[in-house]
Amino acid sequence: MSSFKKKWGLTIEALVIVFILLVLKAIIFFYDLEVANASPLIPALVGGVIFTIAIIFTGTLADYKESEKIPGELAASIKALYNDSKVLPIDDELTSSMRTHIIELLHAINSNFRKNNWDLHEIDSTMNTINNDIRLLTGKGMAPPLIVKLRVELINIDKISNRIKTIAETSFIPAAYGIAELAVAAVLIMLLFLKIEPVYEGLALIGATSSLLIGLILLIKDMDNPFEVGKKTYADVDLGLLWDLEEYLKN
Repeated sequence: MSSFKKKWGLTIEALVIVFILLVLKAIIFFYDLEVANASPLIPALVGGVIFTIAIIFTGTLADYKESEKIPGELAASIKALYNDSKVLPIDDELTSSMRTHIIELLHAINSNFRKNNWDLHEIDSTMNTINNDIRLLTGKGMAPPLIVKLRVELINIDKISNRIKTIAETSFIPAAYGIAELAVAAVLIMLLFLKIEPVYEGLALIGATSSLLIGLILLIKDMDNPFEVGKKTYADVDLGLLWDLEEYLKN
């Protein structure tokens, strides 16, 4: 995805929805369907909706900031596991097979990211294969500190995998999303039928307000799963380290 689309794609989507709302506002004005009068309660309602969205955004942002660290930590653990297998004092088919299994683990991880579907069974299956390699190394008399080092890296990868599953498939308080979306819809409908003279002031008001509210809702929904890969994902973490590591290990 180009840097322009990544930066402005979400804004463009929001503006398309805003344009539709402005057309509806013009139609409502043309047919004299504006039945609501301006009230001091309206700014308070809009402020309350923005406050609700801000709470959801804060909770989602916490997971997003944690997710930014995950690709680097995951790549570091996999690379360390691979490099440790190269310096083991046993040089035979077992260590070579172990390195192949590590590459297969990385491929399974990247494949799951690309499919936007984190399959723990597939990840665990490849990790069990590596774990069996470590068990066989123990039977060959490998030094306990080296075995512990390999196990620590594998456990760390397992922890990160479980955390990715949780972040990707768990929404931040679904009930709060429902309340926020209902409140935004209520505010926008109210603004559509609000009588404001002159008409261009009404168009400006609904344009500015809807741009903010709709843009924030779209941003929060996109941030809720920061590991999505695709053309219509804008607020997602950079997984380039894992792509590059897979190419590096294969070569």
